[in-house]
Order: sequence, then structure tokens, then C-alpha cells
Amino acid sequence: MEAYSSQTTPESSPRYRVDVQLHDLLMNRAPRTSLLPKGAEPLTLPDAVYPQHPELLNLPDPEAIPEKRKWTAPLVHRAMRGWLFPYIRSRVLPGDFHPIIAYLFTEWKCNLDCHYCWAFDNSVKGMTEDVARRSIDWLHDHGCRVLALMGGEVLLRPQFVHKIVSYASKKGFWIYVPTNGRLLRPDVIDKLGDAGAAIFNLAVDAVDEKPGLPKALNPIRKHFDHLVKRQFRYGYSMFFNINICRNNLDDVRQLTQIAKDHSIATDYHINESPMLDQPHFRHMDHNPTFITREDWPQVDELVDWLIEKNRSGYKMVNSVQRLHEMREFMRGKLQEWNCRAGHNNVIIRVDGTLAPCFPMYSATYDWGVVGKHRFETRQLNEMKQQCQSHCFSTLNHNLAYCYDAKRVIKWVTKQALRGFQGTSGSFS
Repeated sequence: MEAYSSQTTPESSPRYRVDVQLHDLLMNRAPRTSLLPKGAEPLTLPDAVYPQHPELLNLPDPEAIPEKRKWTAPLVHRAMRGWLFPYIRSRVLPGDFHPIIAYLFTEWKCNLDCHYCWAFDNSVKGMTEDVARRSIDWLHDHGCRVLALMGGEVLLRPQFVHKIVSYASKKGFWIYVPTNGRLLRPDVIDKLGDAGAAIFNLAVDAVDEKPGLPKALNPIRKHFDHLVKRQFRYGYSMFFNINICRNNLDDVRQLTQIAKDHSIATDYHINESPMLDQPHFRHMDHNPTFITREDWPQVDELVDWLIEKNRSGYKMVNSVQRLHEMREFMRGKLQEWNCRAGHNNVIIRVDGTLAPCFPMYSATYDWGVVGKHRFETRQLNEMKQQCQSHCFSTLNHNLAYCYDAKRVIKWVTKQALRGFQGTSGSFS
């Protein structure tokens, strides 16, 4: 099997996209080691109290969405403590491992089956409190202050997530909560907002459910409306996470406009088949979501439309440059992009083992465990020569794009002149 681009056919798709040599290196290794030291007592998370901020309970929700949002000094400081201070730390301290953002996979199960998504396996048990607490403490000791919860579906165990958000927030973390929204009930929103969640990533790919795309807005519309209202009470932000597929191009436009009407941001991905072999993934063949060569003109038109909306002021996590690069990625021509995986971002699996990035979750290569990483710069650099051209991670790309002193200074100065108001949207 050779290396493949993201372009696939719905009839018969390659099982993975990296070349055989790299795939064998990453997948043909001994089982990963466990986290809990022999003889150690499992740790637990403190109970999460609700409400922690009773003064917020009786605040009225806004009758209309404000044209401009007011960010208070504590909220501005929370964002700077999460992102800016760890960035500065990573530039001045010796060594190559200085995580700015960590992805904590609390679950590898999901309540939906999106046909493009291999990132779940319902036979895998979720993270324990012991692994969660050890992870947060270890990250804190390494200067990391952005904690992105990941799955599967993060909210399968809302009480567990409430404990994590509460514990991590008290330790100064800026916390990111992604969800398909089906389990994001109003009481869950209130508890996580009160506990200190900084941002909600609401993953929706269509307005109404479509074949292979169950993540739709209308089935969760009441939850969405509550999430929009309560962001002004609790101080969190939110955005739509939208995966561009061959069968949702019109929905992408509709969701973009709905986000604009509600003054929230959008984040776009271009559909990818698995980078590594995923034996549990059941939808490699006859997949209605995979983009084919025949779809390229329509996707190009959509990308042009998104770029025009970005330039006209729509809030987007993606930069114009990154939107342009969707075309290159779709055609298998994406170039090196300074990936920081394993240096400034890290994956913590449900069992506490480590990986540098999302596509490597299923790799059996031993990068260590919480408390003892084994990231080596040489190995990471050699791997990235192959895998970067097959990866379109928006979050990792944004981190790579921002990991530049001139850009950071320019951005911070620009935001300071605005009084740190209006910082949502893309870095560019």
C-alpha cells in the first residue's frame, strides 16, 4: 500500500494514508505500558460543588444577543493565563517538551455514529478519576494551562466531566469542552459553566440529519439556544465545529449563517479518511461523506464562499490561509506546516498513555505515560516528514501558525489597543 491523499472514493477506500514503512513503525510495537505505579492507591477527584457561584443563578438572560461582547478583566486574565503565559514559558525555558495545550481523552465511546469518524470504539472503557487527576497534576507541573477534553463523546458521563472541569479550573486551566450536543442538557450547561468551562465546541455537520451525518442542529436546538444565552452569565465562548463532506455542502453554508446570526464563531475541517489503520472503523467502503475527485469543483466553490465571509467579518477559527490550504489538502498537495505535536501539544489517552496528536491515538508506538513522557525530537521530526502532508488538524495548525514571536507580539499589541475586547475568531 502506498501513501494516499485525502481524496477517496465512496466505493473502495484505502485503509490508511501514510506509507507502509511509517505505518509499520507506528503500529507494530509492543503494547503500551500502564500508568498506575505498582502498589499505588488510585487517586480520586474532589466532588464538584454546584453552584460554586450562587450570585450568578438569578442573573437574567439577555433578551437579544449583544452586538459587542464585554470581556471582564478576570476573563481576559483567564485567557492570557491559559495561552500567553505558557507560550512565553515555552520560549524561554530549555528543552523541547513544553505543552501549551493538552487533549485529555476522557472517553473513546460515542453515542452517535458519524460515518466519517473513526475516533471512537464503544468497547473501550472511559478514563478513571485516577488517570484524570494524575494527568491534570502532571500537566500543571509542566506549565500547561489549556485542557481540551476529548472523545468519543465527552458528555457520556456528565458528573465525571463536571469533576474534571471543577478540579482543573481551580488549578488555573482554560478548559475546552467539545460535544455533539445530544447530552448537553441545560442543567449540564449550567454546571459546567459555573465550574469554569472556557469554551464549548458544538460539533454539527448539518441542519437536519443526513445519511452518515447524525450530528445535526435541529435535534439539539433547545440545548443550543440555552448554550447561547448562558455564555453571557458564565463567561464562556462557543463555536460550531463543522466537517465539510461531499453530502453537506449546502448545510455548511446554512450553519455558517446561523452562527453569524447568533454571533458565534465557526471552525471548519475537510473530510479525511483515517491516517492509520483503524480496524474498528466500519465505514471505509461506500461512504456517503468521503469527498471524491468529482466533488472538487463544488468544494472549491464552498471554500471561496467561506473565504469571502471570513474577510467580511464572520467569526472563524480558521485563517484565510488555512481555508485556502483545504484545496491543497484535498488534492494531496499540502506542504510542511511546522507541526508542534509532541512539543507544545500532547494527547493523553483514556488509559494515561501519551501520543503527540489525534491521528496517532491508535498507534502502539511508546511515547510514554503521564508522569514520564518519551517524546524524542528526532523521532518526531522524522515522522512529521511523512505525516504532515496527510493531516489537516485545525487546532494543531493554529498552534503551529501562532508559534512565532513576531505574530504573537503583533496580535497581543493589536488586542491591547482594543482593550482585549473582540479576541474571538482566527489568529490572523
